[in-house]
Amino acid sequence: MKKIVITLLAVLALACVDSKKKAKEKIETSKIAERWSKEKAWEWFEKQPWLVGSNFNPSTSINQLEFWQSATFDPETIDRELKWSADLGMNLHRVYLHNLLWEQDSTGFLNRLDNYLSMADKHGIKTMFVLLDDVWHPVPKLGNQPDPIPHVHNSGWVQAPGAEILGDPSRHDELEGYIKGVTTHFANDKRVLVWDVYNEPDNVAGQPGRKELEVKDKQKYSLLLLKKVMQWAREVNPSQPLTTGIWRGNIDHWGTPESLPAIDRFMIENSDVISFHAYDGDMDAVRRKITELKKYDRPLLCTEYVARGGGNTFETVMPILKEDKIAAINWGFVSGKSNTIYPWKSWDSTFTGEPKIWHHDILRQDGTPYSQTEVDFIKEIIGDNQ
Repeated sequence: MKKIVITLLAVLALACVDSKKKAKEKIETSKIAERWSKEKAWEWFEKQPWLVGSNFNPSTSINQLEFWQSATFDPETIDRELKWSADLGMNLHRVYLHNLLWEQDSTGFLNRLDNYLSMADKHGIKTMFVLLDDVWHPVPKLGNQPDPIPHVHNSGWVQAPGAEILGDPSRHDELEGYIKGVTTHFANDKRVLVWDVYNEPDNVAGQPGRKELEVKDKQKYSLLLLKKVMQWAREVNPSQPLTTGIWRGNIDHWGTPESLPAIDRFMIENSDVISFHAYDGDMDAVRRKITELKKYDRPLLCTEYVARGGGNTFETVMPILKEDKIAAINWGFVSGKSNTIYPWKSWDSTFTGEPKIWHHDILRQDGTPYSQTEVDFIKEIIGDNQ
């Protein structure tokens, strides 16, 4: 009997040690990864060519939901338009996702993402996935998406997660499965080059019928959510860098974090690589943005530019970005249901036909260019780098 008791005690002791060991391992593996060091960020960046591409949305999709839902996922159009971008020499597309797609059918959604990545990879194009977005319609809905409002810029684009979840901090954790699920699935996928975790947090919809639906004190809620999203992504610790791009405010303060609003400071101080938007018509302003952001001594990616009517064109911006090998990702590629050939002011103006000067986009739906001279320039400036 004494031997049995001793044996049982020994087994219990071993089990206790094993349990503590497993608990310790669990704690260690769940630690939040640190922001990349500057050295690691530059090591990653120096392996890349000059990164050039578009914010890619197929011409047959009005928004992220129509892009990715099973009923409207359009691989034929996607593959054709990816080939056209590769023909220009592009090598990186920024592509928007949505949390509702994960809720609707996570397995099917991941399969379609994988399908897209295979098509892009076939054409030599890497991908920057955008996980959340605070821009345009505050109330996203699954299912059939609305038809475009004629001649109106981005009439169907939707926010992710939207006002209902964003404005209720008790619901923010509903997004954890989506953020971790997608980043984990592609954490070591070489076809994914970088993660943009949240586009333009705290951008407020001001269009009639929409501003009334927006979250009050949005900056507060966007910052709360952004902090969680960045933490969840850090816990996954993907092999690719994380970023969220600065896009507004006094650009002379961009390089001085203590002078920035809290949300902008968090964006800058928690990004592995620094991304930003540059729709400025004044190229001195674009250069000042770059000068300020260089103070952080991290690689720079311009993830949105081109607003032709204001003087922000491929010919004016691309040479500035190329000087320092700053990634150049313009908004829009093939003109389509997003109507982004129309300017932002189309919400307040009446257009009855195609604008003489396109706001965004490069090609028509048949693949012909808005401007042959512009396309020739894009090919030449990218080709000079190869």
